[in-house]
Amino acid sequence: MPRQRGNVSHSNLQILNAILYVTEHGCKWSGLPKRFGNWHTIYTRMNRWAKSGVLQKVFERLQQQQIIRIKIEAVSMDSTSIKVHPDGTGAL
Repeated sequence: MPRQRGNVSHSNLQILNAILYVTEHGCKWSGLPKRFGNWHTIYTRMNRWAKSGVLQKVFERLQQQQIIRIKIEAVSMDSTSIKVHPDGTGAL
């Protein structure tokens, strides 16, 4: 796990548990149960970890220690869907 930075309200373990929850349940970040804390804080740290390669290393280590068993080929952990009015699609 990465070293804690500054005055943080969520431990790295809490963040990891929230990431695993989103991954397992397929919910949006904003749909995280309140017990995990502020979803935006969790998303921001996950995004920072992903960009720096930390998240990949954490998942590799968890798999090496057989704590989790997953194969990640491509991950999309959040998306937005917008309904389009039938007249807006160009359909006749």
